[in-house]
Amino acid sequence: MPQETQSAAGPMVLLLPYAVIFFIFYMLVFRPKIKEQKEHQKMLQGLKKHDDVVTSGGLFGTIVNIKSDVVTLRIDENVRVEVERAAIARIVKRQDPKAES
Repeated sequence: MPQETQSAAGPMVLLLPYAVIFFIFYMLVFRPKIKEQKEHQKMLQGLKKHDDVVTSGGLFGTIVNIKSDVVTLRIDENVRVEVERAAIARIVKRQDPKAES
């Protein structure tokens, strides 16, 4: 009977498929999420007065005041709401009614 010898590369070859799966998982799941978080953080840092925004709760409003972590939104005439800066989901581009005429 011939005696089989084990190579030192054996355990490394067994780990290779797991490394490939982890790399694919990272590229498809983690990397886009990290990129999205960076873009959202950049958007939050760029907020300024008179921006029309939507909060994560679905409120539409216009920024009237910005403090360090608190943003004051005007959601209607004489109605102002303070929300955390992180609660701003996105900036919206409202159509100008004058442009439609």
